[in-house]
Amino acid sequence: MMNMNSSQVSYFTLAAYVDTGPLRLVFVAGVACVYAVTVAANVCVIVVICVNRSLHEPMYLFLVSLCVNELYGSSGLFPFLLLQILSDLHTVSAAACFLQIFCLYSYCAVEYLNLAVMSYDRYLAVCRPLRYNSQMSFNKIAALIAVTWIYPLLLCVVMTSLSASLQLCGTIIHKVYCDNYSIVKLACSDITAINIYGLLITSLSLFCPLSLILYSYTKILRVCFLGSRQTRQKAVSTCTPHLASLLNFSVGSFFEILQSRFDMSGVPNVLRILLSLYCLACQPLFNPLLYGLRMSKVRIRFKSLVFAKM
Repeated sequence: MMNMNSSQVSYFTLAAYVDTGPLRLVFVAGVACVYAVTVAANVCVIVVICVNRSLHEPMYLFLVSLCVNELYGSSGLFPFLLLQILSDLHTVSAAACFLQIFCLYSYCAVEYLNLAVMSYDRYLAVCRPLRYNSQMSFNKIAALIAVTWIYPLLLCVVMTSLSASLQLCGTIIHKVYCDNYSIVKLACSDITAINIYGLLITSLSLFCPLSLILYSYTKILRVCFLGSRQTRQKAVSTCTPHLASLLNFSVGSFFEILQSRFDMSGVPNVLRILLSLYCLACQPLFNPLLYGLRMSKVRIRFKSLVFAKM
């Protein structure tokens, strides 16, 4: 097959879609409903925290950053899915495909880094409560949030640029959305640079945040075992939502890595699609509902805000 540079490729075909026939509108309604609930839940958490000055604490400000990222990630996925389900061709332009790759990968990188910063915040609150306010100043919070966003975005700009410069020998992607690893598998030019950078970006955006999370919770568990009952209750109440969010996102990421790196042809197509979407679709909906239900301050302020409007 004749080589083609990705800059000359005008479109990609998403081969994982199947003809749903009369059920198409049912899938469209389901995806639109999930997207609407996701947006509404995240916006509610953001508004409740922003309009209540009593919630302008580090933990809640980091939660706002997390919810903004959920809106960013879900907006890079759900409208695209709706268009593809309604379409008969299931094609996407090369520019839109690389834009989606940048959005989804940067969303995942920001998510892990945001969860790492939140674990560090919980470590200071539980292990160093007397020095918490001095160590978590407004300037430090702003710097941490800025790094949480700018650092992953720069990493993903380089990754997307390297992928877009590859020479490709095909245009078929066996997924329901654009995936960087699927693009790399289409390359017929040297992929050494993109592979090395892939290992680098994985280490910087995945293993480094996970190392900080493990360190923070190792210290928190030590304080829980050695501390009083009141200390243990405080640690459990503040850390449970964060750990549940981290576990949910890690499981979803594991499913995606498993499907990308190994032959999953023996798995039914519907199950493969659900596994690939779990990380990107469930986390943005899971987080605001989890934090909204588990954090009593957010619940109380939300109820007071709603009843005040009514």
